[in-house]
Amino acid sequence: MPTSSMVLPAEFSLLEGFMTITDPRSEQGRKHPLVNVLVIAVCAVICGADNWVEIEDWANAKRQWLETILDMTNGVPSHDTFGRVFAILSPDEFQLAFMRWARSLVVDLEGKVVAIDGKTLRRSHDRANNRSAIHVVNAWCTEAGVSLGQLKTEEKSNEITAVPELLRLLHLKGAIVTLDAMGCQKKIAGTILEREADYLLAVKDNQPTLALELKEWFDVGQGKSFQGMDVESATEKSNGHGRKEERSIWIAPVPDELKSCKQWPEMRSIIWAESLRTIKGKTSSHSRYYISSLPPTNAPLVLKAVRDHWGVENGLHWTLDVAFREDESRVRRGFAAENMGRLRQIALNMLKQEKGLKIGIKGKRLHAGWENDYLLKVLKVES
Repeated sequence: MPTSSMVLPAEFSLLEGFMTITDPRSEQGRKHPLVNVLVIAVCAVICGADNWVEIEDWANAKRQWLETILDMTNGVPSHDTFGRVFAILSPDEFQLAFMRWARSLVVDLEGKVVAIDGKTLRRSHDRANNRSAIHVVNAWCTEAGVSLGQLKTEEKSNEITAVPELLRLLHLKGAIVTLDAMGCQKKIAGTILEREADYLLAVKDNQPTLALELKEWFDVGQGKSFQGMDVESATEKSNGHGRKEERSIWIAPVPDELKSCKQWPEMRSIIWAESLRTIKGKTSSHSRYYISSLPPTNAPLVLKAVRDHWGVENGLHWTLDVAFREDESRVRRGFAAENMGRLRQIALNMLKQEKGLKIGIKGKRLHAGWENDYLLKVLKVES
């Protein structure tokens, strides 16, 4: 890939990864260096652009500023250029560059929750070419507020095969990896252990025998207040937005009588979680069951991990839909939908890491678009 005489400061830590990505264009089709296309796209998405036309418009409006960080001799790429490049850019290479950079944002994963969950890019379907909407599996470090990686699948049902692939790409030593019931598979548990992490897996009807054994065991224990049983518990309460919530967990070593538990690699604990929610005087309850390789000796840690798993919904999926309008995106040509999704995650990670402004992600995008100095802070470059 040819390089421009770039003056982008070294603090822009994504640059090293960008320089490793192969330019998919022919020599004759490289009017704009690939690194320019990538950097401009990242900056524009941070600043509120949601498609190729908006990226070009932003770059034209900010050309004078861009000339302070990039060699803009050949001007601003057109929206057709952005669309064409991201449609043919290798999503695997872009993914690896992203994951190496994201890993640098979370140096130590010891005891931190990495939630694995899927999301459908709802408007990425292409009926004319008989292509269904893209489904992706995300890895989200809840405590750090960092997306660690993403893998595309053709269908939601393919999550089971995609999850081990994503796990093998991630550095997970010391992490607590959480998955919902679809990820409750022995192969996935084994892969997590191979990555030197612990698993915490929700159990539902896709593992009917295991789910029934757990429910019956905890029902019997609850009936006698767990007297004489080796069970630890933890509870937390919260109030806000007109509702009260109480979350509790009970954790125990794997009982000898639960035969189906013996089939799972290095399973060390079983967990019952119950949440009570009171809204306008009406209380509802919800019970969930889990299996884990964590020892049954730290109930508060497990309670936090159970709660943190849902951070992937609020911190990642909800934010992508509300602040980045991901569900409305019609980008779909070639690899463009997957690569645009990665641009959003790069932007989200950068905006999350900037702690100066105490506002939401949508507000931060607006400020980055308005103020060059703030954009530099988001890019990890001090003005």
